[in-house]
Amino acid sequence: MAGAERVTEVQAEKPAASVRSNQKVIAGAAVVVLALAIGGYFYLHRAPKLTEKDTIVLADFTNTTGDAVFDDSLRQALAARLAESPFLNVLSDSKMRSSLQMMGQPANTRVSESVAREICQRSTSKAVLAGSIAQVGSRYNIVLNAVNCANGDIVASASGDADNKDHVLDTLGSVGSSMRGKLGESLSSIEKFSAPMADATTSSLEALKAFSLGLKTRQQSGDAAAMPLFKQAVALDPNFASAYAELASVYGNLGQSELSAQCAQKAFELRDRTSEPEKLYITAHYYVNVTGEYEKAIQTGELWHQEYPRTAMPLVILDYLQSSLGRYEDSIQEEHEAMALDPDAVIEYGNLAGAYIATNRFDEAHSVARQALSRELEDPSLHYFMYVLAFLENDAAEMQKNLDWAVGKPGVEGGALGAQADTEAYYGRLAKARDFSRRAEESALHNDEKEPAAVGIGYAAYREAEFGNSAAARDGVTKALGLSSGRDVQILAALALARTGEAARAGAMADKLAKDYPLHTIVQNYWLPTIRGAIELGRNNAAKGIEALQPAAAYELGGVQPFSAIAPAYMRGLLYLQERQGVQAAAEFQKLIDHRGIVANSPLAALARLGMARAYAAQGDACSEDRLSGGEVVQLSLWIHERSSRISRSDPSNGRG
Repeated sequence: MAGAERVTEVQAEKPAASVRSNQKVIAGAAVVVLALAIGGYFYLHRAPKLTEKDTIVLADFTNTTGDAVFDDSLRQALAARLAESPFLNVLSDSKMRSSLQMMGQPANTRVSESVAREICQRSTSKAVLAGSIAQVGSRYNIVLNAVNCANGDIVASASGDADNKDHVLDTLGSVGSSMRGKLGESLSSIEKFSAPMADATTSSLEALKAFSLGLKTRQQSGDAAAMPLFKQAVALDPNFASAYAELASVYGNLGQSELSAQCAQKAFELRDRTSEPEKLYITAHYYVNVTGEYEKAIQTGELWHQEYPRTAMPLVILDYLQSSLGRYEDSIQEEHEAMALDPDAVIEYGNLAGAYIATNRFDEAHSVARQALSRELEDPSLHYFMYVLAFLENDAAEMQKNLDWAVGKPGVEGGALGAQADTEAYYGRLAKARDFSRRAEESALHNDEKEPAAVGIGYAAYREAEFGNSAAARDGVTKALGLSSGRDVQILAALALARTGEAARAGAMADKLAKDYPLHTIVQNYWLPTIRGAIELGRNNAAKGIEALQPAAAYELGGVQPFSAIAPAYMRGLLYLQERQGVQAAAEFQKLIDHRGIVANSPLAALARLGMARAYAAQGDACSEDRLSGGEVVQLSLWIHERSSRISRSDPSNGRG
């Protein structure tokens, strides 16, 4: 207050003109302060350039340096930086391909700024993010422009200079983070979700280029064609976590579970060198492919979905997990949510069709398949489920059509031939089944797919065991284990040995599986109970076998690997038959009959009907029409007659059936 009084006194002694002049200055200063205050308010509270509902289209970089290493790699690096953002919504690659298709352009069309603007308009997106790199001496200039796709106006711009080629990715990371802020993302979000660029991708431009080409090749030509490029990426940068994660996914899709687990393990070890969404992706796959802790994988997927609610991939992973655990309604719901986010991702159509088939909703499965085909989306899993659907509806022409589609495709043909082998075995045509299994084996080995070949041989051995052909089953086990000691091969070998009376060998393999996979949800709760139940069946110890199968009750409807056919219920039915408990046995076999979509063309589906007939006989009851419909009575009678005569001709020593 004393100071204020002093000012007033001094001002009073000054001439009036000076006082008026000072008043103008003070008033002017007040106006400036007020203007700054208002400007600051509007700066802090201005409407963001984009909202969370807006989508941006990422164009390919304009590269004027003449150095091809920047082609594709810079766009991939920027995509990784933008993927970290929970705020920004980047148009997915599948939607980009769909838009190019609508434009009459091939999927590998270079997405220049003008092409990106048309995609932007067709997809009702908000803006195009176009980048460029130019070289001036030893320096590299990077520019990002966000362009309004409707009128071409620049919405936001960011740029930076790299001293040399080695710092280009770091500079791009900084420019990308700056652009995120200019487009409306909060500073706190950018700080929380921004890994160092070398961690979000890789410090090697060459590795990033190989990785980018791998992603493109995988989208256009499939897993087998992309594998060498991902291998090249990890060879160039052994610490490239995302490349290991992609390799794990590729190997898994090709049925090479051992290699998939090895790559998933390596990616998990390097997960701290990745961005947040990539870390969640890697962690979820680690719990699925390495430890088998499905509930932890579900928790990871749910956290991923919570942090990145507009990303479809966590929902796809959750769908797979729920289906594996037999929770098909949850799976269907999650897949619908994923399709709403990314309706052009083919994997979602295959997964949803499979879940509908598993719940016997065949019309809806047909509808999903038609939607996929109308969008010109094709995938091995989709064709497999279309084959299964055709089998369930006795459509031989459609089955052959999907089988023909797989011919000549590495990583696909062997599985399709194996499916046809199952169909032949279902109808009791064992010679044809063996021929298709042999062709599946040859196809896999021709494409250097040793583990898939071993799985196919092991499964054929188990099939022979169920049909009572013990010598063929044992030979198959020896051959399969000679090719691979993978988890699925061990499961099938143990099952086949148990069903041929090799209790000691089967038990030793079961103990090894228990030791090697102590946390694996499916191994511990589905396959080990089934194997141990089969061992006790061979020992005529039904009560102990039924007890061993108890943990499987909550999981037996799951869509599991290496085959899904409600095997625990089938084994339990055989054990009840051994105890002459016909009612209980019939209830178990009925599960396979009721869940046609899960069991599909597995020979167990046919053997369950034979088991049902035996269960009724154990009750002192024929297959009367009050238990089966007239059509089922005829079908069962014809099938038993056909199977008995065929098996007798193919293996006179067969004592089953």
